[in-house]
Amino acid sequence: MPRTPMFAGISTIVARDRPRRPYPPHTPDPETRENMSINVDQQVIEEFRANRGRVGGPYEGRRLLLLTTTGTGAGGPRTTPIVYLPDGERMLVLASAEGASSHPAWFRDLLARPRVTVEAGPLTLDAVAVVLEGEERDRLFARVAQVEPLWAEQQAGAARTLPVVALNPLGGGPPPEPMGDSLKTVHGLLRRELALLREEVARSGTGLMAQLRVNCLTFCQGLHHHHALEDARVFPFLDARHPELAAVLARLREEHRTVKRILDELQALISDEATDPAELLAGVERLTADLEAHLDHEERELVPILNALAP
Repeated sequence: MPRTPMFAGISTIVARDRPRRPYPPHTPDPETRENMSINVDQQVIEEFRANRGRVGGPYEGRRLLLLTTTGTGAGGPRTTPIVYLPDGERMLVLASAEGASSHPAWFRDLLARPRVTVEAGPLTLDAVAVVLEGEERDRLFARVAQVEPLWAEQQAGAARTLPVVALNPLGGGPPPEPMGDSLKTVHGLLRRELALLREEVARSGTGLMAQLRVNCLTFCQGLHHHHALEDARVFPFLDARHPELAAVLARLREEHRTVKRILDELQALISDEATDPAELLAGVERLTADLEAHLDHEERELVPILNALAP
């Protein structure tokens, strides 16, 4: 499994930064607001779990995960839907509470107990939460606010500094399932992240933003790690047990080399601050076409065989 949070975990988090309207003047009571939010959250949680991380409405086309914290009281675990952006192997969250004057309950929970659980698509991960401070907090806040303007809007309207929290995955992964289905699970994460990345590049306008570069590099690193794992473990395993697959595996290895060449070109474009977004978009589209064809081919050939193996 890839190491990067978007595949073996997934990544930068904005706590409850929903594109929804402020509460109307006739519901100022904090307890009423909290109850309303809990009801909305529960609907999102149920949809998320029923659809392996895909949620419609205001979350359509956004990265979403579920954060479960445990407070010091008798209330038990608390699960909160959170929009996220990648930051390498870790995840960042904004404790905005939609710009309220006090920190959200989940943030108070993790201050007391920093061990948390993250659900990202079909993956469930253990993680440690660390509150960022000083220059690091300000730098990451500014970077993510380029692609999540709601962060800046909520900070401007808040009477407190909105905390940024890093979630550092410790381990975990998809639920137990046959090897072929597990391969399809990873491929599904790759397809979804690549689609989100393409949309972000298409919207980037005349300049590439720092957070967009992080998103691109994180995807490239995750895909490279996935293919390296297949080349080092999965394909040799099949070589030994299914010699009749020699031609199939040779072609899949060649497809890996083709994808790697495109990835290397894409990473060079991303790393060059002078790169035109249109040129980067063309590179992402080349990668999308080749990668989709490769994933489809690999699933057709290998999923039935992997699923037939004894657990």
